[in-house]
Amino acid sequence: MRQDLYYKPESRHWLPIKKESRFLSLFTVVTFPNGGCTGASGDNGTCMTARECSSRGGSANGYCANGFGLCCVFMTSCGSTTSENGTYFINSGYPSWYDGTGSCELTVIKSHPDVCQIRLDFDRFTISGPERMNNVCNQDQFIVSGGNPIPAICGFNQGNHMYIDAGIGTTNPVKLTFVTSGNSFERIWKVKVTQIPCSTIYKADVGCLQYFTGVSGQIRSFNYDPASGLQLSNQDYGICIRMERNFCGIQYTACLDSANNRSRAFTLGGNSNNPVNSMIGSGAGPNNCANDWLLIPCASNVGRVAPAQALCTDRICGGTFSADLSMQSSSVLSTVKPFRLWFHTDNVEAPVDVDNRGFCLNYVQQPCTNNVF
Repeated sequence: MRQDLYYKPESRHWLPIKKESRFLSLFTVVTFPNGGCTGASGDNGTCMTARECSSRGGSANGYCANGFGLCCVFMTSCGSTTSENGTYFINSGYPSWYDGTGSCELTVIKSHPDVCQIRLDFDRFTISGPERMNNVCNQDQFIVSGGNPIPAICGFNQGNHMYIDAGIGTTNPVKLTFVTSGNSFERIWKVKVTQIPCSTIYKADVGCLQYFTGVSGQIRSFNYDPASGLQLSNQDYGICIRMERNFCGIQYTACLDSANNRSRAFTLGGNSNNPVNSMIGSGAGPNNCANDWLLIPCASNVGRVAPAQALCTDRICGGTFSADLSMQSSSVLSTVKPFRLWFHTDNVEAPVDVDNRGFCLNYVQQPCTNNVF
C-alpha cells in the first residue's frame, strides 16, 4: 500500500502525511447580523437562524442573508407580552374577521434601554366606528396606555400610524388594547410595533403623535373616509412633518374626493350634508373655530396678493379648506418652522355639526429658492 511521506528537517525523518490534512473541512461556520428583512408574505421580520427564530417564538417566512438565514416574523395576539422589535399585533383568528366582544391586550416591553419611542403602523384596522350623534367611540375602542396621553380611536384607520413616548429605562411597558362591544361587526386588525432607539435620525420630535418624512405626503385624521367616515370626538394631538434640507415652507391641499358631489375632504364644522364655508381664527363668533379645528401656524392661501400677503391665520375649520372665509377651497401655505399641525375636537357634535368626515390633506414642502421666503 502506497503511503505519502514528507520530510521534517528538525527530526531528520520522513513522516507519513495524515489523510485528513489533504482535504478541506466539509463544514463552514457562517455568521450574519440580525438585521431587518422582508418575508415571503411581504411582512417585515428579523434575519436569524432557524433555531433562534423558534426559541424566540417567531415564524420562518422566507430566506435572508443569501439563503443562510431565515426571515423570522413575530405575530402575537390577545394576552401576550413582547419585546421583539417589529412584532405584529393581530386579532384572534387573523386573517379572518373577528366578531367577538371583550378586551384584547398586548404588553410591549423595551428590547433595549436605549429605546425612546414606539411606532404603531396600522396595516389593518377596522373596528366599529363612533356613535352618530356626537361621534364618540362608545363601543369599540383602541386604547394606548403607559406612554404619553393618546386619545382613544375607533373605526377605519388602515394606513395610519402613531408614535408613543416609551419613557426612560426599561420599566415602562406600553399596553395596546382593543376593546370590542356592542352589535355584531366584522373587525380585523394587524398593528406593526416598531421600537425606535433614542439615537436614530428617524425618531419623531417631542409632542408628535404622528410624524411624517419626505418632501410630499398625505395626512388623514383618524377614521377619515370620504364616503362613510366620521370625525372622532375627544381628539387633541400634534402632527409633525420633518423639514427636509433646502426646504423652507410647506403647502397643504385638500385631497381629491370622488365619493361626493361636493368634497368632504375637509369637514370639521357645520352640517356637511350642505355646503359650509371655511371658518378661521380662535374667536367665539359664527365664523370662528372655538370647538373643533386644525391649527396650521400662520397659514395663508397660496396666491394671496399684497398687501394681504402679510396676513395669516392659525385655526381652520368649517366645511371648506381655506385660510380665508370662503366657499372655495384653496391651497394653504405656512412658513413657520418646525412644520407642525395640531388637531382638536371636543365631545359634542349635534345639533350643529353633522356628518363631518374630518380631514385629508396632501402636503408638499416648498424650496427655499421660492420667492415667498
